[in-house]
Amino acid sequence: MEDLNRALFLLLNAPGHPNALMLAIARIFAEYVIWAIPAIIGIGWLRSGERTRKVLLAATVSGLAALLINQIIGLMWQHPRPFMVGVGHTFIAHAADSSFPSDHLTLWWAVAFTFLMHRGQRTTGLALALLGLPVAWARIYLGVHFPLDMAGAAAVSALSASLVFRSAHVVIEPPYRIAIRIHQRLFRRMIQCGLVRP
Repeated sequence: MEDLNRALFLLLNAPGHPNALMLAIARIFAEYVIWAIPAIIGIGWLRSGERTRKVLLAATVSGLAALLINQIIGLMWQHPRPFMVGVGHTFIAHAADSSFPSDHLTLWWAVAFTFLMHRGQRTTGLALALLGLPVAWARIYLGVHFPLDMAGAAAVSALSASLVFRSAHVVIEPPYRIAIRIHQRLFRRMIQCGLVRP
């Protein structure tokens, strides 16, 4: 398995002197696209009704739970990043911590899979899930992850999204009631002006 993991990494990793455009595109996907997640959740919360807000809250809980699972996995099994074992080429700075699973992709796909599980949000979920593929490629291309890290991210995010979906009455309903009260107090004036949904 490890031999296949390294072989696939070397196939996808950037050469020693990559094309400048490819490098720029990879950096955008690897480092900046992830900020679309808090933007989608934040703007969506302010502009949506109760049903969509509950999905957004579920996506948030799923993402946080998935990242927690990643931390536990990292403590139990330390898998080095490519640059830690002298494999391939690296083009972005990264801490020398455990690579498995990829936190970037875990968060991204946990949100995407949560949307996919809710009718009415599946188009958004599918779009996000597909957009996760170039994010995965970019992290490998730039030398900070192995392909196996992405497979692990898919498994963890699917597990987290599924657990949150199945236990929504416990992990979503009570926090939603608290969150909506806080929302109505914080954005009272904007709600009165019609800029934010109540």
